[in-house]
Order: sequence, then C-alpha cells, then structure tokens
Amino acid sequence: MELLVVENERLKQELKACKTSLLQEPPPPACTTTDCPHSQVWVWHGQDLTISLSCSPPFSLFSYPIYLALYSLSVQYVTEIVEVESSESQQAVAEAQAKSVALQEQLSLQRQLLRELETQLHDSQRTSTQLRAQILVYEGEMERAQGQLEAEMQNLEEEKNRVIEEAFIRAESEMKAVHENLAGVRMNLLTLQPALRTLTCDYNCLKRQVQDFPFMLEKAITEAKQEICQVIGEVSSANQELLRKYKREMNLRKKCHNELVRIKGNIRVFCRVRPVCRGEHDSAENMVSFDPDDDALLYLSNKVKLMTFELDKVFHPQATQEEVFQEVQSLVTSCIDGFNVCIFAYGQTGSGKTYTMEGVAKDPGINQRALRLLFSEVTEKAPDWDFKITVSMVEIYNETLRNLLGDIQGEKLDIKMNPDGSGQLYVPGLTEFTVQSPEDINRVFELGHMNRATACTNLNEHSSRSHALLIITVAGVNSSTGHRTQGKLNLVDLAGSERIAKSGAEGSRLREAQCINKSLSALGDVINALRSRHSHVPFRNSRLTYLLSDSLSGDSKTLMMVQVSPLVSNMSESVCSLKFAQRVRTIELGNATRRQWENSSTSSSPTHDSVEVTYTHTHTHPGESEGRTHT
Repeated sequence: MELLVVENERLKQELKACKTSLLQEPPPPACTTTDCPHSQVWVWHGQDLTISLSCSPPFSLFSYPIYLALYSLSVQYVTEIVEVESSESQQAVAEAQAKSVALQEQLSLQRQLLRELETQLHDSQRTSTQLRAQILVYEGEMERAQGQLEAEMQNLEEEKNRVIEEAFIRAESEMKAVHENLAGVRMNLLTLQPALRTLTCDYNCLKRQVQDFPFMLEKAITEAKQEICQVIGEVSSANQELLRKYKREMNLRKKCHNELVRIKGNIRVFCRVRPVCRGEHDSAENMVSFDPDDDALLYLSNKVKLMTFELDKVFHPQATQEEVFQEVQSLVTSCIDGFNVCIFAYGQTGSGKTYTMEGVAKDPGINQRALRLLFSEVTEKAPDWDFKITVSMVEIYNETLRNLLGDIQGEKLDIKMNPDGSGQLYVPGLTEFTVQSPEDINRVFELGHMNRATACTNLNEHSSRSHALLIITVAGVNSSTGHRTQGKLNLVDLAGSERIAKSGAEGSRLREAQCINKSLSALGDVINALRSRHSHVPFRNSRLTYLLSDSLSGDSKTLMMVQVSPLVSNMSESVCSLKFAQRVRTIELGNATRRQWENSSTSSSPTHDSVEVTYTHTHTHPGESEGRTHT
C-alpha cells in the first residue's frame, strides 16, 4: 500500500505537469485536406479538463501517456476513451487498461490482507488484555499464598521450638535415670565377679566335653545305624514274604476267576488305555488312574467323582503290543484245538482299536501276531497233524455285507444258515485265501485294507466307517487217528464311535453314522437280552448282531478289548464304553465245546466256500436309554 500511495503521488505530479504544458503549448494548424488521415478525434473528460485532439499526430502521441496516467489513478478520477487514432495507440491503451486492472486487483488483495491483519491485531490485543487480567488474578493469589506460607512457617517454627524444649527436658530425665542405672550396674559387677570365675571354670569343662563330643556322637550313630539296619532288614524280609504271599494269592485268585469264567462261558473283557498323542497335551488331563496292586481295576475321575471299573485285565498306556498279545494268545491257540474264538475291539473313534488289532508295519497288532502264532503251532504239530489255514475278510458298510478280498468290488453278500444242519452261519460267495507263510498274510491284509471304507472326520483323519472282520479257519487232520478238528478265529475291528456333533459328519458320512448307530443299538439290545436271559434274543435286527450270534449265544470263546481315551474331552464316551464293557462281562455263554470228528465224512463245513463271521462294533453306549448318535 505504501508503494502504491507513493506511485499515486508521483502520477498526480506528472498530471499537473502535463496540464501545465498543454495550456502553454499553441494549438496545431488545421489540416487543409478533407480526407486527412488524422481526422479522428480523441476526447478525454477529466475532473477539471476537457481536451479534443484532432489531426495532430504529435499532440495525439503525447496525449496517450497522459491518458494512461489518468486511468491508473482511477481511485480519484474517471476516465473515458472514445477512439484511438491508430492501431499502435489502441494496443497501448489495451495494455494500459490490463495493467490498470492488475493494479486494482493487487490493491484489493492488499486491502483484504490489511483487513485480516487488523482483525488478527484486534484478536491479539483482546487476548493480551485477557492474559493481563489473568496475570493480575494470579499475582493476587500468589500474594495470598505467600501470606499463608509465612504464617505456616511461623507456626512450624514455634512448634519446633516447643518440641525441642520438651525433648531436652525428657533427655535430662533419662540421663538421670541412666546415671542411676549405671551406679547399680557397677554394684552388680562387684558382686558378679565371683560368679564369673565360677562360670569360667564351667565353660572350660564344657569346652573339653564339646571337643570329645564328635567321637561320642560317631560311636552312638554307628550303634544306632546297626540297630536300624537290623530292624529294616527284618521288616523288609517280612514285607517281601507278605508281598510274595499276596502275589501268589492274587495269581491264584485270578486263575480261579479265569477258570470260573471259562466254566461259565463269560465273555472276557480287557481294557487298554491309549497314551496321550503329540499335540494333545494342552487339552489332556490325567482322568484315568490305575491300581498298583491289582491290574483288573481302573479308576476314572468324572466331575470330582471317582468311578471304579473292574474288568478282567487293564493295560496301561505304556503297555506294548507284545504284552497285549501275551494275554490273548491262549485264546488264539485254542482255535487249533477246534474251538471257535472271537476277539473284537470296542471303543470310540481315536481310542486305538485299529492300532491294537492291526498295528503298524514295525509293530504289528493282534491280527498278524495271531496268524504268526498259528503258523508256529502248526509247524510244531506237523509230524502228526496236517493243518490248513484259510483267511477271509468282510466288512459291514451301511448295513451291507461286502467281500474285501473279492475281485468284484461292491459285491453284496448275504448271511445264511448252513444246510448241513449244524446250525452254523456261513456267507455264500465269500472269498477265502489259503495262507502258508507270513508273506501271504501281508498280501491278504494289503488287499483288505485297500478295499475297506474309511473317511476323514473331526476326531480322526482316517476313521473306519465300517465293521471289519478277519476270519481265520484252521482245519486239522490227525494222520494217525483220522480225527478232524475245525476251529475258527474271528478278529473284529469295529467302526469308531463318536457323537455326530463332534465328528462333523455330513452327507454320506451322516448316513454312515446312522447305520453304525443302528447296528450298535441292536448290539446293545442283544446284550441286555442276554444279561436278562430272555427267551428271544434279537440277533436279526442288524447284520452286525446276526454275524455275532455264533459268538454271543453259541459255544465260542469271546474276548472284548475295550479301548479308552485318556482325554477329558472324551470323558462321556469313555464312561459309557466302560459301563457297556462291564455289562458284557456279566454275560454267560456256557462252556465252549471242541469241534472234532472221527472221520472226514462228518465234517460240518458247507460244500462251498463259507465264512463264519463274529463281529462287534465300537458303539458309543449300546443299550443305554440316552439314544445318542455316534459315528
């Protein structure tokens, strides 16, 4: 703004000079021709002056800067330009107008900026006034606080002086008491000197005794050790004798119990607790405990309640496949003697049924170990007996009996009564393989496993969706006497059981679960009927129970291996499995009989390939009223 004001003053001076020079200069001569090129007239109307220019190029050229000066001072003057004498002059006028417009815009911006600065200045002044008022208020408060502080300091000083005086008086009284006590102590010292001499003599005597104490202590400890060792030896001998007698009585009791079970024909029930797998440590708690003195008891901690289950044998999680097989090998060998034997695994999905029955390549389960044991026994009896071992594998999938070793996959089979009148069941068209070596066994197992139905569920990556049955038939002929025996060993791996909500079964998996649940419910009905000694046992309600009828109602030796998971999340399934196992343990089938004939013409085997199947499944809790669905 200051620059514009200065420029405005300068232009005013130039305007005055221009006016003066115009008034002093004589008028130009008029043009004599009618078509004068300078006939155009410029007219300028100022505030105090009107100028007409005509036919005077010098004057017209001189008047142009005057016009520009007057136009740039539009704040005080109004300019009107009518015509320009030439194109150069018009261009100059246009440039001057543009410059004037730019100067006006700049002036407007400067004025707007000035107004904003003035507004900020007023705000700053108002804020400064408010701050000065607050400073005055703070200064008043500081003066009041300073007065209060001075008064408080004065009060503290007076209190300090008072406390010092009281402490001085109290110290004087205490010093007097100390002086009096010191005088009494001096008197006591004079009287205690004889006692001190006596104590010194006693101290010397005690010191000599302390020096001799380690030798006396060592001697006493040695004598005490000898006496304690003697007593411990006597107690240990007594305990060893008691333990030996206890174990002998326990073995005798177990033998008597097993003999009683054999005579009654009860289904023997073993329990195996699988170890906690890797990745289950976060959710696993030790809910299962064992009795250190009795391997037939199992304790289950359920909701702060300790439940006790008594079975025929309980295997710890550390039990090996070999230890498990040692307990069942007597049943396996009785197959050679002509008895029908059924061993089946029962439990929820993921409890280790397939591992117990089949195992792995490096550590096989009951199936392969049983066949190897049969080969070993047959080899020992080879001079007098000629044995033939045949193997078949079937499964029940969605209530359909399937041949796992057949060439035609999906072929449906049926269960029929043997036409020879023996009352035995057989499966027409079931494929049988004669095995003579462990290599033959491996080939049969590989073919059967490849054809078995498995699927992935939330509880197990490869859950068995069917009941699988390995049927081993051992037929023997005594070359000397002509006696014939025929025994059958049924090794069953039942489908896993679990709740549908936990397994996540959908679609076809859900249908499989429903079929499995139906067969297991039928098994529960059969178990309840056998325990209650009903006249009618509903074996025909499912393919599973119909195939198991020879083992559950006939003269077979039957063993149930119930599998238990140690996880708290599987508590309800474990409890129901163990309760079902206890009910099965009370069933009496009768004394098993040996199947033998004097000559081959009386053989009861059918004329064509037949397989006798005993089958059980790991149903959640058959026979219970809860009606829970498991897969």
